[in-house]
Amino acid sequence: MKNPMGNMGNLLKQAQAMQAQMAKVQEETSSKTVTGTAGGGSVTVTATGAMELVGIAIDPEVVKSGDVEMVQDLVLAASNDALKKAREMMAGAMKSVTGGMNVPGMF
Repeated sequence: MKNPMGNMGNLLKQAQAMQAQMAKVQEETSSKTVTGTAGGGSVTVTATGAMELVGIAIDPEVVKSGDVEMVQDLVLAASNDALKKAREMMAGAMKSVTGGMNVPGMF
């Protein structure tokens, strides 16, 4: 008869290895960037995999209109697009580690 605790120890080792892989992937993905856009590319926002906004570019033509509210809306939309892409990038990277298994607390 097999020792059931032996299987538990093996599962624990596997879980620890997966956790280490996930941390490595998360660290690697955190330094990668994605770009979100709005207004046909007139506003571009860059974000990292760590969900940090690192750049905003606004076409000067958009500002010439003087419509501050529209510019604010475009920046907000481009920011949300960038963050959505960053979440998707992180989720895709984690899926490669977890094999598609849903891990609580992960993207």
